[in-house]
Amino acid sequence: MWQEQEHTLYKRFQFRDFSEAFAFMTRVAILAEKHNHHPKWTNVWNTVEIWLNTHDAGNIVTDKDRALAADIDKLL
Repeated sequence: MWQEQEHTLYKRFQFRDFSEAFAFMTRVAILAEKHNHHPKWTNVWNTVEIWLNTHDAGNIVTDKDRALAADIDKLL
């Protein structure tokens, strides 16, 4: 479940290994391009963390972030 914290939507994803995590990041990257909305994220081995907010709106959570978050969840 996405959590709203410090003006961002945040979610942590865990996978079996680095390859699965990287494949997920690749799918998210393609999705982010389609949304023209790009996340802040980190990857350490099998864990991907994503933070979403809208810079153009003053670094707050907007419907744009919620839409991307919903579509990222559909990738799982």
